[in-house]
Amino acid sequence: MHLEVPGDGKKVLLHCCCAPCSGAVVECLVQNGIRPALFFSNSNIVPFEEYEKRRGELVRYAQQFGLEVIDDEYDHGAWLDFVLERGIPGQAGNDAKGDGNDAKGDGDTSAVMPDLIGHLEAEPERGARCLNCFKFRLMRAAQYAAAHGYDTLTTTLASSRWKSLEQVDEAGRWAFGEMPDQVGHDEREVGHEVIWWGQNWRRGGLQPRRAEIIKEQCFYNQTYCGCEFSERHDKE
Repeated sequence: MHLEVPGDGKKVLLHCCCAPCSGAVVECLVQNGIRPALFFSNSNIVPFEEYEKRRGELVRYAQQFGLEVIDDEYDHGAWLDFVLERGIPGQAGNDAKGDGNDAKGDGDTSAVMPDLIGHLEAEPERGARCLNCFKFRLMRAAQYAAAHGYDTLTTTLASSRWKSLEQVDEAGRWAFGEMPDQVGHDEREVGHEVIWWGQNWRRGGLQPRRAEIIKEQCFYNQTYCGCEFSERHDKE
């Protein structure tokens, strides 16, 4: 599939949620002469062992293309505060690591876990909680992109048929200040020099190619999105 990158497109940051969702996207970008840096910012994932497993699969795949994996700080507590609309998240920047092997945090959520009650905790997949989740992760990616000279940001979240493309694009535009703040706090502070690339990564044959790469690479293919709420829904 031929890609038309918005703006300059010389330095692309690709937010990656997992290896299965990233496989066809990374391949397509490289085939189009684009060598993105892969930004692993997924503090939604629990337990931490699961986070490490998914990160490891992405690092393994990136090494085949000689691409850098940038490992954002793991902070599940800040993620919970944000998606449940009860706090202010930290900012990405110098906390992110560049070797793909040193995420922080031990995955112990006992001190921050809410009772699983209330409208956001009980929201179904593709509900308001998921939109907040995308906002948190893409906000972190946008801040990192602005702080480190990237001109374009896109995400593999838009490759999964389980995600709402409208929510992913709304979260991306929100992260760059193009959408109003709906969660009661504003820690975005993203420079306008970075462009949000709201690409639909399911088109152009990428959806079937995604499935092929998962088999070819023998990727660990998780059965839930990553957070405790999606894991609970999966078991119900």
